[in-house]
Amino acid sequence: MFHTVVAGVIAAITGFASSFALVIAGFTAVGATDSQAASGLFALCIATGVTCIVLPIMLRMPVSFAWSTPGAALLVSAAATTQQFGAATGAFLVCGALIVVAGLWPAFGRLITSIPKPLASAMLAGILFPICLAPVTASVQQPAIAVPMVIVWLLLARLAPRWAVPAAMGVAVVGIAIIAGPSVLDAPTVTPALQFVPPVFDPAVIVSLGLPLFVVTMAGQNVPGFAVMSTFGYEAPPRPVLVSSGVAGMGSALFGGHAINLAAITAAIMAGPESNPDPAKRWVATVSAGVSYLVLGVAAGLAAAIVQASPPIIITAVAGLALLGALVAAVTSALERADARIAAIGTFLVTASGIAVAGIGSAFWGLLVGGVLLLWLRPRRVRADT
Repeated sequence: MFHTVVAGVIAAITGFASSFALVIAGFTAVGATDSQAASGLFALCIATGVTCIVLPIMLRMPVSFAWSTPGAALLVSAAATTQQFGAATGAFLVCGALIVVAGLWPAFGRLITSIPKPLASAMLAGILFPICLAPVTASVQQPAIAVPMVIVWLLLARLAPRWAVPAAMGVAVVGIAIIAGPSVLDAPTVTPALQFVPPVFDPAVIVSLGLPLFVVTMAGQNVPGFAVMSTFGYEAPPRPVLVSSGVAGMGSALFGGHAINLAAITAAIMAGPESNPDPAKRWVATVSAGVSYLVLGVAAGLAAAIVQASPPIIITAVAGLALLGALVAAVTSALERADARIAAIGTFLVTASGIAVAGIGSAFWGLLVGGVLLLWLRPRRVRADT
């Protein structure tokens, strides 16, 4: 049982350390102040911790949750959409409500997950691509921090892949501390605090941010999360999983958080045999992860202060290293079907462009253009002579 508890702690630390910088950068990109960004991260830690504790105890299976990393990447790419964080939190609330609806109304959930896989994957790839370019750019603009960070990541990606991104983040933190000095500890956000963010329901922001956030959270996180659970022999019930994660996401949105979903990568740490030889006891690991997230939430203010003291390109570069695997998977999936490759590339290019038309961001337009291309270029059916 000791190893089971440790597996949950490792999963939580890995999930937090590998993506907290991306989450803060995403909040800042859509208009959050330093204190609002810290509050959003704190709220996500609480929401993730509570769901990781309550659901496994109820279901007696290692159902684990995390914040939406592709969703945070979407926020970074959606900087042109809005600079009013209240409008962003309104979109977050809509996303959470849609996840609840998907849990209560299975047909709606199936409709969303039936979006052609090449288009959904191409949209995700377009969101991730500019972020994954950042390590290259940072190595030129901030070589003193970025080059050692990339080298450490490369070494551990070969020797201990699970720790590659946290170690790269550690190198970045050391570099940032040297540059910023002890003044980081004097930042007003160091002490964690929840800050209510009054939501604003702007239709354009909901369409360009809320709907794509829902799609990438469902297709990019929840669907793979269910698949991981199935791989280890667990049939997680969709209704309680989606409803609880949607409600938790809506709760965190009131304080700046964006979305909660089933964990995928870190789920394998807790649901696999390395956690416990007995599948009936592995749920303890997810409870351990939940408690760890609540503890890590106390560090949310310090994490936000470190990110705010850093050159922005360094934070994006760390996120880029963390998302390389996701980019490879998304590109591979997008181009898997030969008959949909043009539509997928069209979706990718429009999404990656970062355009905003009529106040609506590129992720929505990418899906729209890809859908039109897919229908237009669909091979005609040849009727056989009778």
